[in-house]
Amino acid sequence: MELLEIKNLCKKFESKEVLTDVNITIPKGKIVGLLGKNGAGKSTLIKIINDLLTKTSGEVLVNGKEIGVESKKVISYLPERTYLNKQMKVSEVVSFFEDFYEDFNSKKAKKLLKDLDLNINQKLSKMSKGMQEKVQLVLVMSRNADLYILDEPLGGVDPATRDYILDTILSNFSEGASVIISTHLISDIERILDEIVFIDKGRVVLQSDADKLRTKENASIDEIFRRMFKC
Repeated sequence: MELLEIKNLCKKFESKEVLTDVNITIPKGKIVGLLGKNGAGKSTLIKIINDLLTKTSGEVLVNGKEIGVESKKVISYLPERTYLNKQMKVSEVVSFFEDFYEDFNSKKAKKLLKDLDLNINQKLSKMSKGMQEKVQLVLVMSRNADLYILDEPLGGVDPATRDYILDTILSNFSEGASVIISTHLISDIERILDEIVFIDKGRVVLQSDADKLRTKENASIDEIFRRMFKC
């Protein structure tokens, strides 16, 4: 059984079709890059997988079951924008996640926060945007989930910290789990990708093993993306 199966997925907002006949299969144990230009449909697709938007037609299966209460228990989601209460201290947010998610590992979270030099007693409102994003990523990666979905996890992070963040992702997702990373910073993340999905104008235009694609095209994923989507 595949971890995630998307079959003939379509999404319309009134008369506008945002996703058209999307078919994606993601097995267990893979890091997958969901790559496309702004407005390609990446965030809409991610929200449907997380049951935050209702599909118009098609199927989305997680561990063979339709998305819903059970899929939410096994998906750890990092949205592009923070949803945390900024009046809370980091320690309070950790306690909240510990109470809310059965699979949350507070010991791991505290270690990662320390490694990233984040003060557990500081209020989120006193932190920079980049620091808040680091806190949120730590919380997401400290769950023992089957599927991690990260929407622009490096957006507000300085280049010096990106490698550490990527290594944090690599070394902290559960064995047998998979990670979907949606980002514009392809050159920064491509070293950790097992597979890539290119999406354009609401359609999947390519799904491939990352190494095989590099060999076939004799180019990096970033270069291939730029060639395919040049203006």
